[in-house]
Amino acid sequence: MLTYLDRPRTEAPGALRRPQAVVIGSGFGGLAAAIRLGARGYRVTVLEKLDAPGGRAYVYRQDGFTFDSGPTIITAPWLLEELWALCGRDLHQDIELKSLSPFYDIRFHDGSVFTYSGDAEAMRAEVAKFSPDDVPRFERFMQQSKKIYDYGFGVLADVPFSSFATMLRAVPKIALLGGHRTVYGLVSSYIRDPRLRIAISLHPLLIGGNPFSVTAMYCLINHMEREWGVHFAMGGTGEVVKGLAGLIRGQGNSLRFNAEVGRILTTEGRATGVELTSGERIDSDIVVSNADAPWTYTKLLPQKRRRWTPAKVRRTQYSMGLFVWYFGTNRQFPAIKHHTMVLGPRYEGLLRDIFKNKTLAEDFSIYLHRPTATDPALAPPGCDTFYALSPVPHLEADCDWQAQAEAYRRRVEQRLEETIMPGLGASIVSSRMMTPQDFATRYNSYLGAGFGPEPLLWQSAWFRPHNASEEIEGLYMVGASTHPGAGIPGVIASARVLDKVVPHASALV
Repeated sequence: MLTYLDRPRTEAPGALRRPQAVVIGSGFGGLAAAIRLGARGYRVTVLEKLDAPGGRAYVYRQDGFTFDSGPTIITAPWLLEELWALCGRDLHQDIELKSLSPFYDIRFHDGSVFTYSGDAEAMRAEVAKFSPDDVPRFERFMQQSKKIYDYGFGVLADVPFSSFATMLRAVPKIALLGGHRTVYGLVSSYIRDPRLRIAISLHPLLIGGNPFSVTAMYCLINHMEREWGVHFAMGGTGEVVKGLAGLIRGQGNSLRFNAEVGRILTTEGRATGVELTSGERIDSDIVVSNADAPWTYTKLLPQKRRRWTPAKVRRTQYSMGLFVWYFGTNRQFPAIKHHTMVLGPRYEGLLRDIFKNKTLAEDFSIYLHRPTATDPALAPPGCDTFYALSPVPHLEADCDWQAQAEAYRRRVEQRLEETIMPGLGASIVSSRMMTPQDFATRYNSYLGAGFGPEPLLWQSAWFRPHNASEEIEGLYMVGASTHPGAGIPGVIASARVLDKVVPHASALV
């Protein structure tokens, strides 16, 4: 059984010294970074503020229910297979990934449902159900999505955009692929039916972006899902986190919990270790921050900087906030699929309120996760586990979540009961919530944003906080707020960049 103990490892007497690396945060990016650094000869210590690993993928257990707090799907499982292979292990011997088909239902406000899947023929039939004339246009869009994926993820995802020259070399191809357009704009250039435009363009919301403003390079997600599928880890996403932590232990490295970093130590412009909020100092040769990059630059480093100044951090546009309601029921809802999106009456207007106006609107859309549709063991017998996520403004909005959270939860409950879950209210036996304020206090997320800086064209690649810090030598960034961006594939890919920017341990001995 894979275990992780809150204690450091020590090297054998007389052993050749291995360079030290500290990783701040144990989200997917931090765990992947620790494994890659361990494979490159570093002695690694992962420091986590919370009492268990995972970051936004933390696991809550209450009343017999298991709630994944954040990510719920695995795409591009080859990225995980690669990490297991670095440790001489087989992912599929440790983790059971269940391929989902269909991927999810998208329920429009008028009651019509688009069932999204990786089956090309089934997708043609779904498109034809809404607009037969859009079938050939959808096929052309998917061909374009593949081209964007092949370059945007296949080539650029692990490119360290350390210099503007690298960005300039990429610009012509990005422009040729339509990256200067928005996701919704590119989708609309192919698709005519308004509901299909919504169904095919909403993917950026899964990584914190507004389809009406983020670069069309994120249309790569459409192909990524078709190519690699949508998977669920049996036992929940927390089982993948546990597996990654076990790999780190197996390399002889350590994870420490309840160990919040208060500042990054520097000497003559170089990172030399960290100081915990407890006052303990840990020396290291390099520091990798999986913490939110704006938090890293504004809270963990000296204020005197050239590029990521407090003013620039404030000027950056951030992803939306998230309201998440976790709940368990004393009966099952077998008609509900594993993933369902219940859309409200507005699409563009609602997103404008969330991202531009920073207003908590009366209407909303819901992503409903029912993991017990695939793994009944995540709830007591005869029960169901759910979480309902609603995109909301981040903390620039004039919203007191302490006062409004319960009222908002009741509105979400009422909406689900009126649409797809009749009798929901009477069946709830376990409940908890997270708001943007919780993201800010629990995860040190700037403005309580769910996914860091929004993935706009001018906030991507070179324009994003760099994987190798522009400010401090020996400091590196992984996770959602650096290149290539949010989502499990993105944050794991950010750790792949380290292989190109962090010297091999042998070079530091």
